[in-house]
Amino acid sequence: MSHTPSPAAADTAAARPAAYALTHGGRRWHRPLVALAAAGGAVALFSLAAMPFDDRTLLGESVWSKPFKFGFAFFAYALSLAWLLSHLTRLRRTGWVVGTGFAVVGLVDFAVVVAAAAAGTFSHFNGADTPLNQLVQFAFDFVPVLFLTSAAIGVIVLFQRVGDRAVTAVVRWGLALASLGMLAAIFILAVADQPDRTQVDANGDQVPLSGGHGVGDPDGSGMFLTGWSTTGGDLRVSHFIGLHGIQVLIGLAMLLSLLAAGRAWLRDDRVRAGIVRWFALGYSGVFVTTVWQAARGQAFTAPDAATLAAFAASVLVAVLGIAVTVARARSAARV
Repeated sequence: MSHTPSPAAADTAAARPAAYALTHGGRRWHRPLVALAAAGGAVALFSLAAMPFDDRTLLGESVWSKPFKFGFAFFAYALSLAWLLSHLTRLRRTGWVVGTGFAVVGLVDFAVVVAAAAAGTFSHFNGADTPLNQLVQFAFDFVPVLFLTSAAIGVIVLFQRVGDRAVTAVVRWGLALASLGMLAAIFILAVADQPDRTQVDANGDQVPLSGGHGVGDPDGSGMFLTGWSTTGGDLRVSHFIGLHGIQVLIGLAMLLSLLAAGRAWLRDDRVRAGIVRWFALGYSGVFVTTVWQAARGQAFTAPDAATLAAFAASVLVAVLGIAVTVARARSAARV
């Protein structure tokens, strides 16, 4: 005797491609990147736990503040890349090699940051001639490799579909934002024209510093945990927003997939892709605005009218685009 599925079961089956698009279809995750993510997560947790017990500071912040931020960043981004590379349908071997290059350089990069923190001295912009600092600065010479490998993966993704249309949109926009976020870190050196100066490290030693992350205040800080400057422009804000855009978009795609289970009009991956693209466009506007804000020497916490208008325009474009996409999809579903 044949069995006819109930409407609820049919709806669930129809929604399944949306609900599982982000997690199914992938091959084995990229192990070097997973290892990097695990190391980053472990360092972030250790650093967070060490802060209350280690009272050493650098420029008013815990010596473990930077390892915490680097550990978290590598945990989130390396895990995203490992997931992405498992879904490639073409150039998988090339992707594996490029991903391994990112993992190796990334591990060395944040390992020297941890070493400098444990020693109670500065990692970035440090001009001291100590053996440790020479090793740290040598490792930093390879940081552009992180940008190049991330951009290379983005180029590989441009020529193929990764999952459904929504997931492909997440990957393409997310990697573009991440690459721009990494580029913002390099842009810091170009716009933050700061004079050489001397600061005291956690050991009481005078350390020569050259360059800085701030505009208007090279060593500005103030915000809890992030350490972003409240006294001048800080391009670390843009770096963070761009680098972690891919995680935000993955979260959005997952939410849309869950909502699709109860909304027939949202099961079309073209609709979800459209929502992702409009959101990503608005997010990109926020990113560009923070770059512009920092380059003018303006603190993220003290936006002027022009900056607020730019933020509002970015959000408005995204909201209107998503609203039109949703309205058209719901109208088509009723036909």
